[in-house]
Amino acid sequence: MLGLILRTIITGLGIWLAAYLVPGVNASSTEALIWAAIALGLINAFVRPVLVLLTLPFTILTLGVFLLILNAGMLNLAGWFVDGFDVVGFWSAVFGAIIVSVVSGLCSRFIGPKGSYEVLVVRRGGE
Repeated sequence: MLGLILRTIITGLGIWLAAYLVPGVNASSTEALIWAAIALGLINAFVRPVLVLLTLPFTILTLGVFLLILNAGMLNLAGWFVDGFDVVGFWSAVFGAIIVSVVSGLCSRFIGPKGSYEVLVVRRGGE
């Protein structure tokens, strides 16, 4: 449960940063950011895997670049569902999706599978 909450907060942070940096991505309140993060998490959990499978030939043909368009569509879909969170325009959705993906990826590197913060210590032999 803690992992789910932590990942939702991270997604919300990515959406907030995208709304701050990208013209065309707007969140009117903190509540809208929270609902957008929850909506994006649910969309990525249930809708995205089906679309990734259906668009696999395009993804292979474009060497994975089509996944960026798919991520932009998922962000746009979250904007469609959540009042107070808007994504206007294709390029706004693309750049917003890039920012959300980078923030989520960077922050998730520090989170373990159970949602806890992990520190890896590497010891060299003989020390």
